[in-house]
Amino acid sequence: MFKRSLTFAFFLLAAWFVFLAAGRIIASAPLSSRFSSSVAVYDANHNLLRLTLSADQKYRLWSPLENISPLLVQAILLHEDRHFTSHFGINPLSLVRAGWETYFAGGRRMGGSTITMQLARLIYHINSRTLPGKLRQIFCALALEFCHSKDEILEAYLNLVPYSRNIEGVGAASLIYFGKTADRLSLPEALSLAVIPQSPFRRTPDRLSGGALADARKALYEKWRKKHPGGQMDAALVNLPLVARDTPELPFLAPHYVNALLARHRRGEKSEIIGTLDLRMQRIVEQNIRAYVLRRSRDAIRNAAAMIVDSRTVDVKAQVGSADFFRKDIQGQVDGTRAKRSPGSTLKPFIYALGIDQGLIYPMTMLKDAPLVFGSYNPENFDGRFEGPISAKDALIRSRNIPALWIASRLAHPSFYEFLKSCSLSGLRSEKHYGLSLALGGGEVTMAELVELYAMLANRGVFKPLRYCRADPIGEGVRVLSPEASFITLDMLKDNPRPGRAMRCGGPSGSMPPVSWKTGTSDGFRDAWAVGVFGPYVMAVWVGNFKGEGNQAFVGLKAAAPLFFEIVDALKARGWDLTAPPRPRPANVSRVEVCSVSGELPGPDCPHKKWTWFIPGKSPIKVCDIHRRVAIDDKTGLIARSPFHGPIHTEVFEFWPSNMLKIFQQAGIPRRLPPAADPGSAVDVTAASGNPPKIISPVNHLTYALRSSGGENRTIAFRAVTDADVREVYWLLDESYVGKSGSGEPFFWTAKPGDYVLRAVDDRGRSDSRELKVSLVQ
Repeated sequence: MFKRSLTFAFFLLAAWFVFLAAGRIIASAPLSSRFSSSVAVYDANHNLLRLTLSADQKYRLWSPLENISPLLVQAILLHEDRHFTSHFGINPLSLVRAGWETYFAGGRRMGGSTITMQLARLIYHINSRTLPGKLRQIFCALALEFCHSKDEILEAYLNLVPYSRNIEGVGAASLIYFGKTADRLSLPEALSLAVIPQSPFRRTPDRLSGGALADARKALYEKWRKKHPGGQMDAALVNLPLVARDTPELPFLAPHYVNALLARHRRGEKSEIIGTLDLRMQRIVEQNIRAYVLRRSRDAIRNAAAMIVDSRTVDVKAQVGSADFFRKDIQGQVDGTRAKRSPGSTLKPFIYALGIDQGLIYPMTMLKDAPLVFGSYNPENFDGRFEGPISAKDALIRSRNIPALWIASRLAHPSFYEFLKSCSLSGLRSEKHYGLSLALGGGEVTMAELVELYAMLANRGVFKPLRYCRADPIGEGVRVLSPEASFITLDMLKDNPRPGRAMRCGGPSGSMPPVSWKTGTSDGFRDAWAVGVFGPYVMAVWVGNFKGEGNQAFVGLKAAAPLFFEIVDALKARGWDLTAPPRPRPANVSRVEVCSVSGELPGPDCPHKKWTWFIPGKSPIKVCDIHRRVAIDDKTGLIARSPFHGPIHTEVFEFWPSNMLKIFQQAGIPRRLPPAADPGSAVDVTAASGNPPKIISPVNHLTYALRSSGGENRTIAFRAVTDADVREVYWLLDESYVGKSGSGEPFFWTAKPGDYVLRAVDDRGRSDSRELKVSLVQ
């Protein structure tokens, strides 16, 4: 028997030397690298949102020694190993005393283990209750002391020491039991965490009010008081009952946001993530979404999502991915802020901003909301109606499709597609795939991408990616729009009126913060959106379902906008500061008075005026010639002869081009048009100085081909835009008269091969011309 024990001892000794050699080689690797850690996710104010399990299903939150309360360190050393700093891994006197008590004196079992020995048992899973196990524990402790510093050993022990159930380490125990990090513990809390590991089952948190844990804590305090005398206040605190939580009470807050953070977290990174989220704001958004969905359930509205970002820092402050994370019937665990959805009309503001940047429009530019064909694409407005001529600002606010498509069709360098690509929109197909439909929501974006775009407007055209975590860098961003276009676009959106219900809920309109916002409805009523800028924040709201099913109630203005403004009003009511940060007018933006009818600089006869923004040298603004004063014969009511015979008076009329006048008529909008002229009269110079006709068909510099076989339609339509005082247009080819047409009407000419000069002459003698080429092909 002795011989076998001696052989075993020599074997262990040899193994120890081999172990030391190997340990010396790998000593550079920190002990923490051997263990997976939980991740504690906090909001910006350090409120715990979630504590995850480690890879081996433990609550183990690795905390550096400097982040652990000195009270706790001293309490554990006092309770477990008072000679830790002076011994070499084992305490021979403690081992001898423990062996005597356990094997010879017949007393209670004693371990005699130092902190280093306990760490060895935890790391190498040693059964130290047997003699071979105890010897192996001793050798491993010596190896640890040989390979690592005292601070490294103490830190590892504090992070691996077992507490109740699957809780390991003081970092996780402090957070779970007391809701605070290990550096903020009070003395009673530190004493409690020091004594639990000796008997985790008997001293679990549900027994903190008394019993074994209270007795052990008081016993340790008696030792503490001898070493730290004079703590009368400490004695009173130690005797008070402690309130503690357990793992079932751990928070599970802002689940979609936390999931997004954890998806970016790589193993081996810090075990603590401090996010940008504001938990108080998050709860307000969640409460309003739940209440709204419940109230609108009669309309089959069962799901919604929202995101709020601070435009100044692009920090995500609230992220609600669904109405209820745990509801399976709405697929609540799908994150609506990261799902690709059709944005509807929410991208239109950026089309207008690009149009402003490229000198195509300014807020009062008169656009045509009328039937328009783009090749084979024949778009309509959402309501199926056309409003006629409309200012760019009103077209944006009312979300008219045709004006937006007209602007998008003329964008270049960048096109709308190129602009979206520069803003890092993911998953876009080729530009040819979308065509102009991209302007009306033909592509797909995430809510986060939409919020980034609107934050770019608030940041004067500088695009920055969202920040989810405090550690994310604050970059300078990339300029994708001019400060002038961004300022003007936000100002236009600011005049978008609130939905009536939200205004009634929010109180007097004067107390509400200004909001620059836009709605969107996807094709087939699958998604309802409201996105906007208010105060320092940008918010997007989505209403729909993740199955992609349509619902007539999913209209941006009726479904998403009310929820949007209810959240704004709730934040205001809870005392949130919604004062907008300084956004001064760019130096190159000027305010000018324009004719309220034409949107152009007022002429001498324009009766009504209003103010608008424009960019000098870029905005396509000119003097209005729509309003003109003409002489009217009092007797006939017609435009008077010149020289005048008999009593006359002057009146101001609107002289619209024939194409615009036709749109007014189609929309049923009456205009004050001039009367006819006296037959054979020479019109007053103020009227005769109007606009000449402008040929719009045939297309200039285009060769029309005729097949020699014949058979097809050989006619070419001649069309011209004329002034309001024109009744007829005369068409001439090489000064030879070929026919006439009414104002705004086409003339169809039977084409013949040749090179011509086409002229259009109106009945006021004004003209336009262009070259026309017709060739014969086989």
